[in-house]
Amino acid sequence: MERQFTVTTPIGPLYITVFGGCVTRIAMSVNESVELADTLLDAEAYIKRQIEEYFYNGRTAFDFPFEIRCGTPFQQRVWRELCRIPFGTTGTYGDIAQRIGKRGAARAVGAACNRNPLLLVVPCHRVVGKGGGLVGFACGVEVKSRLLEIEGGCFV
Repeated sequence: MERQFTVTTPIGPLYITVFGGCVTRIAMSVNESVELADTLLDAEAYIKRQIEEYFYNGRTAFDFPFEIRCGTPFQQRVWRELCRIPFGTTGTYGDIAQRIGKRGAARAVGAACNRNPLLLVVPCHRVVGKGGGLVGFACGVEVKSRLLEIEGGCFV
């Protein structure tokens, strides 16, 4: 059964969708097809605690189970590659394109980032423009800047 709950964060509420014990979606918008839970199960409380620790206590990685259940093969390759960008660092859209063997596909990488279903876990906020600029982010450049600030991120 799919469940959804909210975590209040400095960037606004995050809506977390869980299916079969795995996080399948973290977004700043509600998943209209899933009802919001009134109370949290133990696993959901564990997920919530980790997200709060990321924002308030310096957590640098998540160890709750997650699953990407959407996207094209290309998008999934991009999302897997984004998970390789270390906490506190950034890469460019062009870097990601080159790493997945699609040199010249920086815009397509940007489009895949825009459809990322797992904000924070798949760290699309760590991807910046060629000159290091904070370009493009589905949640807004202000949110991207705040996430990089929380991570103490260096710019390319």
